[in-house]
Amino acid sequence: MNIDRGVFAIAGTMTLLGAILSAAFSPWWLLLVGFVGLNLLQSSVTGFCPAAMVLKRFGINSGCAFQ
Repeated sequence: MNIDRGVFAIAGTMTLLGAILSAAFSPWWLLLVGFVGLNLLQSSVTGFCPAAMVLKRFGINSGCAFQ
């Protein structure tokens, strides 16, 4: 696994988790889904992704998007 796939895995997991929690408990969990979406959008524009920085510190290999 590389950082690119790790970021996609984290984003997909958080989005799915937020959707499930909003359906089961409270619609306020959709804020998590919105936050993940906004973070993906800003990282595509700026190239700065906190999840990529965390994965890099764990020693995960770089992909082509986050170097």
